[in-house]
Amino acid sequence: MENTKFIITINREAGSGGKEIAEKLGEILGVKVYGKEILASILEKYDLTKERAEQIKAEKRNWWADFCRFYKQFGSSAAIAYETFEVNSDQLFDEEEKVLKSLAEKESCIIVGRTGFHIFKDYPNAMRIFLIAKPEARIRRLMEKQGVDEREAREIMEKVDKARENYTKSFAKVSRYDARNYDMVVNVSPFTTDQVARFLAQNVRTIFSL
Repeated sequence: MENTKFIITINREAGSGGKEIAEKLGEILGVKVYGKEILASILEKYDLTKERAEQIKAEKRNWWADFCRFYKQFGSSAAIAYETFEVNSDQLFDEEEKVLKSLAEKESCIIVGRTGFHIFKDYPNAMRIFLIAKPEARIRRLMEKQGVDEREAREIMEKVDKARENYTKSFAKVSRYDARNYDMVVNVSPFTTDQVARFLAQNVRTIFSL
């Protein structure tokens, strides 16, 4: 399979260190890692901030009216023009899917989140990974990374996990916790991010004969 392009999708629980692991895996394999930044062109098209887009997608599928009300709060005359468009979260998801598939055609890469496991479920050269960790380890990591106390860290963990699950169920029609979605599920709690990245790299190289 020399020179064959491959896609690695990484979904993760909040506080598991999944983004850091993905970045280290990308360094080992020499491939790019894509996450929220792939939304840049889509957000520019609809004049959305990343934060608001994520919030709206997590809340409901039919979000455009709510967005226009939010937009008007800032006194923008552009909101009137936006209200003439028939845009919903399905369209936003479709555009995101197009970006991901376009990337897959051009290069080997790692996709973090974005329901990548679903988008590439029938892709022959995809490896779909889910990273989990014990709640106490996730809370501890969130406390360290975000400088919050235990209560706040737990709230962040639960809020992010809920939003990701709602988004996955809305578009993939499955729970992201269903192990059948993945080729590998790894409990990262006993290991460092470096150890997990090296472990994943070894398996990727074996599977794709790198």
